[in-house]
Amino acid sequence: MNPPSPSIVLVTGAAHRLGREIALTLARAGWGIAIHYGQSEVAAETLASEIREIGAPAAAFGCDLADEAAVGQLTARVVEHFGRLDAVVNNAGLFEYDDAATFSGANLQAHLGPNLVAPIILARDLAQHLQARGGEARGAVVNLLDQKLWNYNPDFLSYSLTKAAMAAATTMLAQALAPTVRVVGVAPGLTLPSHLQSQEAFERTHALSPLGRSSRPQDVAEAVHFALRNPAITGTTLLIDGGQHLIGFHRDFSLMQD
Repeated sequence: MNPPSPSIVLVTGAAHRLGREIALTLARAGWGIAIHYGQSEVAAETLASEIREIGAPAAAFGCDLADEAAVGQLTARVVEHFGRLDAVVNNAGLFEYDDAATFSGANLQAHLGPNLVAPIILARDLAQHLQARGGEARGAVVNLLDQKLWNYNPDFLSYSLTKAAMAAATTMLAQALAPTVRVVGVAPGLTLPSHLQSQEAFERTHALSPLGRSSRPQDVAEAVHFALRNPAITGTTLLIDGGQHLIGFHRDFSLMQD
């Protein structure tokens, strides 16, 4: 008798940074990994090789998350390759600066595709796939949010608006897709330096929390794993930030240079 196929999780934006840590953590826990990437094909293929060396199945899938039609085909591509899909981690997202003075509809539209539309489509398509499998097939979606939704500041306005909408969608999708799919948010604090932040500024702001440090990549990855494997959690968000949401910040971390 052949051993059962491992559960497969699609991790968006998995080639680098936090997505890579999530993919490796889940692979070590026995998941097969569908590695989504936008432009980082070489890094995604390298990660797939690393995961296969761990002993877990892995494959890389390129897709522009701003292209709704392409996103609508991604689940089918993953299922065609692995024969199944059991979970989605919506990690990828656009994070470009604007504020009230520089806001434009075009910039908001640019954030909406990868940060909101694509995650909803992938959650819907996972539910449809699981329902087509029949029986008691169940799955989960984890949406990466942001602690700033519990600690607002006016920076990164378009990004923040789309993450706020994704938090609301997490609740509504949990209602709409139950009992087939659970939907859980994971909201990190400052975890890695942004493109606007020096290493020194990162270390200083990372320490601004009641626990003396914010989230580290492994903290977030372990929270994602917990959310995927706990069958009683849905429609809520885990804040993984060392308590940073309890402190009022008047600017985004990446702009707190002084």
